[in-house]
Amino acid sequence: MPEYPANAPPHPFRINLGSLLPQSIGYKREFPLEYSKIQLDDDLTLTEFIGLVTANRTPQGILIQGDFEGKLALDCVRCLKLFDYTLQWEITELYVFNRRNATEDDLILPDNAGIDLGELIQEEAHLDRPFNPVCKEGCLGLCQICGTDLNLDDCGHEDIPPEEPPEDENSPFAGLKDLI
Repeated sequence: MPEYPANAPPHPFRINLGSLLPQSIGYKREFPLEYSKIQLDDDLTLTEFIGLVTANRTPQGILIQGDFEGKLALDCVRCLKLFDYTLQWEITELYVFNRRNATEDDLILPDNAGIDLGELIQEEAHLDRPFNPVCKEGCLGLCQICGTDLNLDDCGHEDIPPEEPPEDENSPFAGLKDLI
């Protein structure tokens, strides 16, 4: 399984679709991808990356569909420990043959029939990253009083109720408390 560091010269997501152009409508070709480590951008490095890109010949152009998976090191928002998160995402794009048939959202197949899916893969991977990653279901997090990892040790502070925020009489929402 090859490894591609951030400054590697090869383009790991560049594929040539020239062999699909003379084929009949419905012809498809698969492009498997597998890397032990790959850096998609400055803040997105994946390990155990696998993907499968399928190119289908259509009357309008080439339909690209891809399924991808890789492990991403994230910090848990509850206990602050680093953990591996399995990121899974997919892409679907149509590369049309000529500009006359293209809509605003379509991509144009270049004259050399070579496309680089790197930017599409990177964008979709960023969209599928969790906003608040949690290392495991039921993670207890850190004690708000002493900072002890409650997954590892019981500090005895869980019986203390959290402090209630002070009430602001001038708040525009102050009247809502009477509705409760």
